[in-house]
Amino acid sequence: MTDSKIITETQQPAESSPASYNSCLTGGGNELFQAIQAPVLVVTPEGVILDANSAALTAAKKTQNEIIGKGICKIIHGGSSPHLKCPLEELLLTKSPHMEETTLPGLGGEYLLTVSPVKDQDGSVGKILLVARELTSVEIKKADSMRTAQLAAIGELAAGVAHEVNNPITGIINFAQLLKDDSEKDSFQAELLDRIINEGERIALIIKNLLSFARENENTLEPIIIEQILKDSLSLVQHQFKKEGIKIITECSGESCHLYGNFNQLQQVILNMLSNARFALNERYPNASPDKILKLSCRSTTNKDGQPIVRITIKDTGTGIPQGILKRLFDPFFTTKPSGKGTGLGLSISYGIVKNHGGIIRIDSIMHQYTKMIIELPMSDINTGKNS
Repeated sequence: MTDSKIITETQQPAESSPASYNSCLTGGGNELFQAIQAPVLVVTPEGVILDANSAALTAAKKTQNEIIGKGICKIIHGGSSPHLKCPLEELLLTKSPHMEETTLPGLGGEYLLTVSPVKDQDGSVGKILLVARELTSVEIKKADSMRTAQLAAIGELAAGVAHEVNNPITGIINFAQLLKDDSEKDSFQAELLDRIINEGERIALIIKNLLSFARENENTLEPIIIEQILKDSLSLVQHQFKKEGIKIITECSGESCHLYGNFNQLQQVILNMLSNARFALNERYPNASPDKILKLSCRSTTNKDGQPIVRITIKDTGTGIPQGILKRLFDPFFTTKPSGKGTGLGLSISYGIVKNHGGIIRIDSIMHQYTKMIIELPMSDINTGKNS
């Protein structure tokens, strides 16, 4: 009874007193600290690990010496990217209680992470208690269902906004072009009109993406071969990749993978993945490098239910993505790119397209090492043309 009470209390994002903290680490209190079934870590506000219980060591597959004194994000959360600090590091610096569901690859799963500041005698926060409770499959499915409902609502809103904005912006671009045609070449007026046209076209691109996002359910399905989609997609980008020194490695099985789907939509997904990989590679390697590599593989296999699927993997050796934001990557308008470099709609659109094809899309990444985009789609029966 005592143990379960302690576990329940540590999962609430409340501030702890110095006395209660000390009792968890000394004498009989240390036994209780080690007996807690959920991973528990004690860190400084700067994210340096001071202590970890047995459950944390087991989940991280590390010894006490391998964890103590190390940065928390390097152990469980993925570190920082050039444009976005690790959310956990930023959260710890606020010294505020917090609770969130997140992926902790260093602990091997999805967790409810509770952050509880520990006050010293003078009222300052010198230590922070982290408790990670692994989420159940029911909780994960519930979160996925909520996200799907949110995407559907945003899709309806996006369609309305896009249609209302599309006509005026088209008029602005056309009128600016007419004025430019009547202006002297290389004049200040022509330069300003060029800027208006360029910004108008950027807005038009966002509108186009919004409409694509809203039309995810409008599928025209037909029998297709996934290798052809990959081949056509690579042909569109290989010149630019070669120019930027990106080496492309393809690994596909000899047999053809047949799907029942929308060719253009699936090609849009692949092109978006290739674009993201290209950006990450150029960020890490602005110039030519033998490590500037993109690897694309495709093979038929089975999922956990034994159903035949095709698995497409696009792996780059770019900047990597902080683990704390992996789940948010599929949220509309969320982007890790600098301002003006991305709309934050590409992955949202891709997520919806793959889901409407009965597939799944997931991302695996380690900071400063790689990012792997994995797409799994149900294969179709060649005779019936329908997905398994």
